[in-house]
Amino acid sequence: MAAGVEVHHTTLLELLGLGDAKSLYWASILLFTATYAMIVLEKFFHRVPAALLGGSLAIFLGIITPREAWEAIDHNTMFLLVGMMVIVSVLIESGFFSILSNMALRFTGGDPLKILLVFTFLTAFMSAFLDNVTTVLFMVPILLQMLVKLRINPIPFVIATVLASNIGGTATLIGDPPNIIIGSLGGFTFNDFIVNLAPIVLVVYVFGTLVFTLYMKWMGYLDRKIQSEEELRRIIDQFKVEYDVPLMRKGLIVFGITLLLFFFHHHIGLQPGTVALTMAAVLLLWTRLNPEKVFERVEWGTLMFFVGLFMVIGGLQVNGVFKDLANFVAELVTDPLGGIWIIGGLSAFISGIVDNIPFTMAMSYVLLDLAKEVTFPVEPLWWALALGACLGGNLTIIGASANVVAAGIVEKEGYRISFVDFLKMGTPVAFVTTLIALFLLWLKYNLFGF
Repeated sequence: MAAGVEVHHTTLLELLGLGDAKSLYWASILLFTATYAMIVLEKFFHRVPAALLGGSLAIFLGIITPREAWEAIDHNTMFLLVGMMVIVSVLIESGFFSILSNMALRFTGGDPLKILLVFTFLTAFMSAFLDNVTTVLFMVPILLQMLVKLRINPIPFVIATVLASNIGGTATLIGDPPNIIIGSLGGFTFNDFIVNLAPIVLVVYVFGTLVFTLYMKWMGYLDRKIQSEEELRRIIDQFKVEYDVPLMRKGLIVFGITLLLFFFHHHIGLQPGTVALTMAAVLLLWTRLNPEKVFERVEWGTLMFFVGLFMVIGGLQVNGVFKDLANFVAELVTDPLGGIWIIGGLSAFISGIVDNIPFTMAMSYVLLDLAKEVTFPVEPLWWALALGACLGGNLTIIGASANVVAAGIVEKEGYRISFVDFLKMGTPVAFVTTLIALFLLWLKYNLFGF
């Protein structure tokens, strides 16, 4: 047998006489719907086995072949997650995050409103120049440790931090995976994203922050106050931990080199996932820590959730569902100004429900074809796609990778972000930010032309 040749075996759907393209098309939609329903009905089903069942059924039924399932998994995302989780695990072990949480406590005075505004701003800023998954992996443990010390419910603060990461990541080429795809296929540079999206994202961030701050104030999440400096010192002293300075130094050196390589990865031709996994291995070898102990902190449930979800969504992609969706959206576009609202709005909605990476890929190829057929400029449509795909990720807990990662981190610490909890904060933020972003993009081209 030739290497790399996949042998075809009769699938269950073929045995049932449902192996034709049309049947597979609808089977992929039904399987995605069923998997999504199980994820939403979290009182009855845990999202990790629900996603894994959906992914394995996609192969079992013949909706997707094992090779296609493997290719559907975004290996860059998986490598990035594993690598950064290992590096963060070592930094936690060294006591680094305890130091940062105590510093943040002193800086904010334990005031929930200050904590919210400081952390969301830092997260949004970092997400623009790293990527939102790395930022969440770094910021959420600090936030969690601090809020646990203050005996404040961390869930709304973590959700707000994730929402800020998705908003901030929209501003640049490297901030969010959809932007990397758009930059690559659309031929846009880092500066193009800064000029066209960063000013819009800056305004949108202010409105997004206003929305989740008002919600949290209304719900009473910002009411807890530290009564005195003495009480704050007592809280900090209560949670003193021993620091391993040599381990911390090694961890920070590797972490710093990793961030530097992330920033220049498009110049050196390396994916962020490759960088993260390589540097994690270097750190383990350098510190001589027991890998098994380090791996205990890795969010394996989150990784397995992604594996299952990627395979289910791969079924939609392989069977042409995303292509049809993208073509449907493109058929509605008759002019660039109207297209901003159509492509941006539908991209936001679809990206909030399914993973935004395969949809952005499909939509990008449609825009490339559209550019050959129409007489009007399609550049505004690329920016509308970027805004919709990135900001729409705030709609649901599975709308963006950073959302799922944050949920996994808090779950490991004994907390839980439910689908509904995320929806309550994410939906208004996604709606307001997408609406304002698309309006500003429309206004820009309406006033200044193309």
